[in-house]
Amino acid sequence: MKAAVLLGPHDLQLVERPMPVPAAGTVVMKVKAVGICGSDGHAYHGKLATVQYPRVIGHEVVGEISAVGPGVTGFVVGDHAVLDPVVSCGECPACRKGRGNVCAQVKCMGVAAEGGCAEYVELPVKNVHKIPANISWRDAVLMEPYTVGAQIVAQGQVAAGDLMFIAGAGTIGLVVLQAAKRLGAKVIVSDPVENRLARAKTLNADVTINPTKVDVAQAVAEFTGGNGFDVGVDAVGMPALLEQLVEMASPTGRIVVIGFNPAAAQLPQLPITRKELEIHGSRMHAGKFPAVIDWVAKGEVQTAPLVSHEFRFEDIQAAFDLLDKSPETTCKVILTF
Repeated sequence: MKAAVLLGPHDLQLVERPMPVPAAGTVVMKVKAVGICGSDGHAYHGKLATVQYPRVIGHEVVGEISAVGPGVTGFVVGDHAVLDPVVSCGECPACRKGRGNVCAQVKCMGVAAEGGCAEYVELPVKNVHKIPANISWRDAVLMEPYTVGAQIVAQGQVAAGDLMFIAGAGTIGLVVLQAAKRLGAKVIVSDPVENRLARAKTLNADVTINPTKVDVAQAVAEFTGGNGFDVGVDAVGMPALLEQLVEMASPTGRIVVIGFNPAAAQLPQLPITRKELEIHGSRMHAGKFPAVIDWVAKGEVQTAPLVSHEFRFEDIQAAFDLLDKSPETTCKVILTF
């Protein structure tokens, strides 16, 4: 069988690998679809410190169970399933609190551990969730990004009636938008790319703004009646945005950041203390798959507007080339098998 392996930066190959055989506590999945994430692109360009080469990429993975290892219960051959790529130790203080996403030894499959962009993949049963068979592979492959959105709104304590600002209308910004809207928040989304703003509007953003054309602080002030937002999300990962969010937040406002940018933000203490702001990080997800599977099964989120392009697995290099050449016209790119 074939697997997509990054042998090094800019060296992506379809490599022949032995067919996996399930060991005790594992299942083998016949992969049906894989989403390409921004972290895959960073790994491809050698800009992801946690990736070690060679690496089978892919952490947004869905498929059909083709074999079940000894001792496995709850799965049978033919079940449809989605991969939870978060690998944690289960024993450290974070894990004991149910926060395996920030485990001291946490790994993400496809990044710091082998991923699922292959025709078949062996997976620990604890990292696999059964999904309804009537959900299309195209919809199911978006579940992992939605878990990221679910984690962000949980960290931001988003509630009905909140006024929310999201900086960035890429895939993560758009899943956060939908996660917040289903909770009853009102949301303003900012992005410099017009077709991304059009997607946000399709997904029921209350206001969309282009920061190259309007003053963001003024737009937020108008949206919130001059009070500032209740919840702000930096879905881009720029230190300057965190600085701006602190200034635009309301008293008691919550700010969620998801970036891994090592550059320092210049944050004065005064507005944080004066407004008693809460600043939260959000990384991957902690136990959000059951909820997200339910969202998709009930049609509470719209996956279709997120998918901009589809490629066959064999054409994976063309998919990465497109992401490099036309980042402004792409959203979620998926591979089908």
